[in-house]
Amino acid sequence: MAGGIDRNWYDARATFYGDAAGGGTMQGACGYGDLFKQGYGLATTALSTTLFNHGLTCGACFQIICVNDPQWCIKGATPISVTATNFCPPNYSKTTDTWCNPPQKHFNLSYKMFTSIAQDKAGVIPVKYRRVPCVKSGGVRFELKGNPYFLMVLVYNVANAGDVSHVSIRGSKTDWLTMTHNSGQVWHINQNLVGQSLSLLVTTSDGRFLKFSFVAPSDWKFGQTYESKQNF
Repeated sequence: MAGGIDRNWYDARATFYGDAAGGGTMQGACGYGDLFKQGYGLATTALSTTLFNHGLTCGACFQIICVNDPQWCIKGATPISVTATNFCPPNYSKTTDTWCNPPQKHFNLSYKMFTSIAQDKAGVIPVKYRRVPCVKSGGVRFELKGNPYFLMVLVYNVANAGDVSHVSIRGSKTDWLTMTHNSGQVWHINQNLVGQSLSLLVTTSDGRFLKFSFVAPSDWKFGQTYESKQNF
């Protein structure tokens, strides 16, 4: 799937998981953890293998509408906007209802989002979707995890394209170092940067990039989140 925002509509299907309060939708494969705390709430979706792109589509935003199913689509429903926060794994043991198996384009929505466009009794619905800009409040945020010799950075609250394709990091005593994609929107590097202020260079799927200079001070701690003053 081409990176960045795409105004064209495409065909897919959708189901739902979790309950009305969001139970079962937290701690997804993208690494965001508590989606309420991180600002994503219930406006979320899990993606099938084809759309997930090994986790690199995490953070992308989609507009979705129920189509061609007058029995179950809610007439006149406003299209929903959701952020990709999880993975809908394939089930190769099944021969029917293989919604998340390649090459299917499928959205496993939160219950709240699904029932905004269709009756929950439907189970599965045909939809149309398109990539839309992510609207975020505040700057890009970086959660630092790991240990002194294995630094992991979760990049989130990314506006516009939303999904990150490349991350580099620089300590106050190093040159720019390329980080490796770990999973979801978690990036890692085998480098001891403890005691150094950290700068990050982030590129989104549409090719735009921003430099976040000294976003974490020299006394940064594992488990802490640092918010920049910039966003895409």
